[in-house]
Amino acid sequence: MSIMRTTVTLDPRSERLIRRAMERGGQSFKTVLNEAIQRGLEAGETEEPFTVQPRPMGLRTGIDPGRLNSLADKLETEAFVEQSSRT
Repeated sequence: MSIMRTTVTLDPRSERLIRRAMERGGQSFKTVLNEAIQRGLEAGETEEPFTVQPRPMGLRTGIDPGRLNSLADKLETEAFVEQSSRT
């Protein structure tokens, strides 16, 4: 196994977390950092992608869900015109 040496800049929160883990486990900085990186990166590999479960909207017959934005636009325009006519 080859070893890569590098310099990292840690934000204060990351440093605190690493130091706490070092104290708890009695491990070196290098060991704690390597294990944290590996756990974090491996966790992303095993997770299932998030999927949205569709549910019925319960709309009345004749309401086109694809046109709800145009209804909202129309109502917003009417409210704006009404408010503008007051001033």
